Order: sequence, then C-alpha cells, then structure tokens
Amino acid sequence: MNPYPEQGPLEEENDDLPVGEVLSRRRALSLFGLAGGTLLGGSVLAASKRPPGGPPAWTQAGQNSAPKTVKSLPGCVVRPAEIEGPYFVEEKLMRRDMRPDSKTGKARPGVPLTLNFEVSRVTLASCEPRAGVMIDLWQCDAAGVYSDSVDTGFSTKGQDFLRATQLTDAAGKASFTTIYPGWYHGRAVHIHLKVRTMQNGKASGEFTSQLYFPEAVTDAVHKQARYSTKGQRDTRNAADQFYKNGGSQMVLALKGDETRGFTATFDIGLNIG
Repeated sequence: MNPYPEQGPLEEENDDLPVGEVLSRRRALSLFGLAGGTLLGGSVLAASKRPPGGPPAWTQAGQNSAPKTVKSLPGCVVRPAEIEGPYFVEEKLMRRDMRPDSKTGKARPGVPLTLNFEVSRVTLASCEPRAGVMIDLWQCDAAGVYSDSVDTGFSTKGQDFLRATQLTDAAGKASFTTIYPGWYHGRAVHIHLKVRTMQNGKASGEFTSQLYFPEAVTDAVHKQARYSTKGQRDTRNAADQFYKNGGSQMVLALKGDETRGFTATFDIGLNIG
C-alpha cells in the first residue's frame, strides 16, 4: 500500500555494483604490517577502494574496545565499504535532528533512533580521535520514500527530510537523531553513511557504506502503525545483494525498544585523508 498516493507508485532503488573487497586474513595482516600477528575473535577485514594517492580504509567486525596487545587490531577499525546508491544528494544540512524537512519544519514520523558515531585514526596500539571529519546520513522514511528524489510516478524533489551532515567534535564524536527506516522493494532495511576527511574545505578521503538492523528488531518496529500500512517487507538481510558484501559487519547494536525508541553507537577507524 502506498502511503503517499499523490506521489504515485514507489519504485525500488537502482543500486550499482558493490564497492570494496573482502581481504583474506593473510592479506589483511600483511597490508596492516602485522605479518605473523593475530586478529581478535577471528575478525574479517576489508579495504575500501582507495581514493587517488590515498591508503585504504580498514575494516573489522565485532570489536568494541581497544586491544591489550600491539599485535591485535584496535576496536575502532571500520567495516566494509558498500555502494553509495542513487539517492545521495550533497545537501550539506549541518544538523543533528534529520527528521524534519528544513523548509516546512514537518518531521517524518517513526520510531525514534539516535545514532552516535566515534571516528578515530587507527594505530597499532590505539584509536586517536579525529576532529572535523564530515559524516553524512541519508535514509528512507517509514514508507520507504527518500527525500529530494524523482522516481517513476512520484517526486519529493526539493524536500530534505531524513538527511543530515555533521562534523566530528574534538573527541571525534557526532550524534544524529532520526527514525527507524522503513523498506522498499528489493532492499533490506538500511541507512546510508558517508564519512569524509576534510582539508581546506575539500574532501581528502572518503568512506561510504550502509548500516543494517537486526531482523527481530525490524520485525517488531514494522508492526507499528506508521510502518505496517506498507505491508510486509519483501527482502531480509540475508537476501539483500549488498548485505552479502560484508553487511553482517554493519549491523547496529541497538539499545531500547520499539515503543520508546533506540540508541546505537558505531565506531569508525578512518586511516584515509
């Protein structure tokens, strides 16, 4: 059921090919200068495609605290890069609360979600906070609709709900207030993430990926009135073509419930730029 009949039928996102490569354990250790060392918890590493002249962005799953030994990778290391998709717009909306349209002030309804990011530079022994890193988030609303986009039969051109940009503070932190996303045909529930290091007002490095959600939590949230009018989603994580490219490492660890809302913290170790 289309909750926006005046906009016409909804259409699936026409994503591109996956970005980045999953590295073997030996290859990852070699590139990170840890030949002969060990990884914590059998973690999977990946490197995004590097910008011209720049080093790769490193990824690791399942680590939330710094290691005790130099031969282990720190817990702040980022996860796999994924496709940007067609709905990114350079809005540069510097704000924490990304729910409203900036022109009308009307917020998109949905289960509240607070996303906290901690961005660091990774060394062999620690995670050093990175200030002034630009983080962009964009997502669909409870009905699966993106702002500032034109699809067959409907348009939200000129609107900017559920989009926001922030710069990390001196502690490398940034926090966003949004809603739990809805779904659209052919994709698992997700939020898009772009992280850029800045130099003289221009991007000097970039990491782009997508954040995913635990299936049981999504099932509970999508029973809520605003979400349920769309019907049952047709693509779960395991069936999503982009989730298969390391998406299990991008699943948010959520605290809260579908009544009060959720909070999640996501660490990003960025050695680009």
